[in-house]
Amino acid sequence: MPKAVRFDGYGDIDVLYLADVPRPVPAAGQVLVGVKAAAINPGEAAIRKGVYAQRWPATFPSGEGSDLAGIVAELGAGVDGFAVGDEVVGYTDSRASHAEYVLVEQEHLVHRPGGVPWEVAGSLYVAGTTAYAAVRAVSAGSGETVVVSGAAGGVGSLAVQLARHAGATVIGLASPPNHEWLAGHGVIPVSYGDGVADRIRQAADGRVDAFIDTFGSGYVDLALELGVPVDRIDTIIDFAAAQRHGVKTDGNAAGASARVLAELAALVDKGILEVPIARVYPLTEVREAYRELEQRHTRGKIVLRP
Repeated sequence: MPKAVRFDGYGDIDVLYLADVPRPVPAAGQVLVGVKAAAINPGEAAIRKGVYAQRWPATFPSGEGSDLAGIVAELGAGVDGFAVGDEVVGYTDSRASHAEYVLVEQEHLVHRPGGVPWEVAGSLYVAGTTAYAAVRAVSAGSGETVVVSGAAGGVGSLAVQLARHAGATVIGLASPPNHEWLAGHGVIPVSYGDGVADRIRQAADGRVDAFIDTFGSGYVDLALELGVPVDRIDTIIDFAAAQRHGVKTDGNAAGASARVLAELAALVDKGILEVPIARVYPLTEVREAYRELEQRHTRGKIVLRP
């Protein structure tokens, strides 16, 4: 029988297990995809721990995963634009992509461009649409300076590139081992920690126009200290600070669409956008994959391969 990741209650990594499940059958308008790659994301770890139990409660036994790339295995009634054997990139809102097969609404799929590797294709949705929405939210543009916290992480590594693509000067906050990668992508690397405000001011010649926070831990307050206007600060993680100060929280929900996914895939295909892949784990090692993710020191994406 096909395998899928499951957990039966909120908890730490050890609640995750691989279950035998029936092969899903597509309903009208659905596509059954044989998964080739599916990224993991911090939000999924938070959901599993029960952090968002009030906001997005789980129904047990629960699956997990939104990102996916794979091959069309079966079509439901009325599906057009796709055929069995097509290579696709997409997403599910059903917490189900960490599996060998997943049902996907046809409007959540796009065709995989030839220049987009499977691991990258399976990493584009959550991180890519989140970065896209955050860059759009702060109106990053030519002649402006944008700071990105967590600049080498799954979302941050894409946000810095998209902001540069929009013409902005980008300062990326990251640990020294990631500075070379950032500089290689036209980003000014700055170390976080004590004295970071002064280092940013120096790198920015005194003026910061916008701030994208992908990490939390006080960066909204730092942005305000740097004089960034409230409507040009976006945090994808620190909702408490956003509520206190009225800054934006545009992320995945604001960018989630097949149109944005196709746009991101095209940028990868053209060599404009790089999605760093930190490590690929087999589906059987899902616990090890999340253990690495939750250390919060990964450059780019961690991916599961069924």
